Amino acid sequence: MIESLADLLVVSDMDNTLLTAKEGVPSCNRVTIQLFCELGGRFTVATGRPVESVRAALGDLPLSCPAITCGGSVLYDMQAGKVLETHFLPRQAAHQAIEAVLTQFPDIGVEIMAQEGRVYIVQANRYTQAHVEEEHMHSVLCPLDQVPDHWAKVVFAADPVTLASLQNFAAGLSVEGMYFLHTNLMYFEIMPAGVSKAQALRRLCALQDIPLENTVVIGDYYNDIDLMRAAGHAVAVDNAPAEVKLAADEVVSSCRSGGVGEYLYSLIRRYT
Repeated sequence: MIESLADLLVVSDMDNTLLTAKEGVPSCNRVTIQLFCELGGRFTVATGRPVESVRAALGDLPLSCPAITCGGSVLYDMQAGKVLETHFLPRQAAHQAIEAVLTQFPDIGVEIMAQEGRVYIVQANRYTQAHVEEEHMHSVLCPLDQVPDHWAKVVFAADPVTLASLQNFAAGLSVEGMYFLHTNLMYFEIMPAGVSKAQALRRLCALQDIPLENTVVIGDYYNDIDLMRAAGHAVAVDNAPAEVKLAADEVVSSCRSGGVGEYLYSLIRRYT
């Protein structure tokens, strides 16, 4: 039962939900999140970004609960500066999948996100360049064989037409211990098996002793749907595709109009 803000955990996707890559977090979102946390509410993010990118994007914005990063591969306590949980790809299988993709799509961009937040660029293109610049990620150009261990996920970056072809190609690859996920019009990822934002939310609630039914998820894209369905209440921003809105219990204003702040303010009014 929810009787006060302290009983709630609100989890927001980042890109095109909480913020935009070029404009950052709208001031109304920033102010309302700070007020929500000061009044006892718990707020965090669930994102495909690595920890350092989350920190760079949010700045001094408080997260009163550990963050779900790298698509669910890493749970990280931003306040304590501490990794709580990690999951990694089977290196050999992921290595073979990358080689197969590069043989079929020689111009595709390839990034590997490691546990410590560094991004290793195996093959650069204009999409990988835009990705690391917009998300403020520390990156190193590195041959595939020399990328250090502990891969949180792999990101393929290309135009939407190429990624549609890649999705069909990936369906025929061996994926033991991992799976493929389309996370953006320009990104297609390899994730560890059993790892997702939704699973990470369940683990986070167990670690923090928060009933799953007391969680609210705010999202904007297809890869947020499972996360939204796992939560007690699901919210979509107005810039989300129709299918995502249909999966939500309610729809708020768009990302640029401060939909996250709008929803948090409604909670503040309801419970204070």
